[in-house]
Amino acid sequence: MNFFEKLAIRLSLTKAEISMVSILLGFLMLGVIMKNINSVENADLLIKRNETARYRDTEVDSLIRIATVEEASIKNEVLHEDAAEEKDKSAERRPRHPSMGKKAFTGTISFNKASNQQLQKIPGIGPVMAGRLISFRSEKGGKVKRFEDFLEVKGISNKKLEVLKLYFTLE
Repeated sequence: MNFFEKLAIRLSLTKAEISMVSILLGFLMLGVIMKNINSVENADLLIKRNETARYRDTEVDSLIRIATVEEASIKNEVLHEDAAEEKDKSAERRPRHPSMGKKAFTGTISFNKASNQQLQKIPGIGPVMAGRLISFRSEKGGKVKRFEDFLEVKGISNKKLEVLKLYFTLE
């Protein structure tokens, strides 16, 4: 007697019934195995998504760090400009000697190296225009190569450009 006949006698089932139960158990096992394979694939997918999100968070952190550094440098520039303005205001409050008039600027300035205070010495350039010129220079990578580029700055016309050509050098 073989294994199926002995099992059929013990369970009081026919051979056909035992075959069907065996096939159904086989399909059940196959289903369990497939489900486990899919859950492993899903776990891999979730791990990849988590890593991607972590990298995005790292990028955001680095952007925040860069913005913080930029903000600190802008605050320092503003503090220095405020200190310079306070110094200028205190100098204006002091009584002047009648012979101490404001001297007209003569000479030239290298625009690519000039500070805010140096730019304000040029006739027709005040604190606002000096700030615009410095911002413009920063946008151009710290170096302006042609005088015609100054026409992009708000408040500079062809007439004012001619004045700037007298006082600026573009070295």
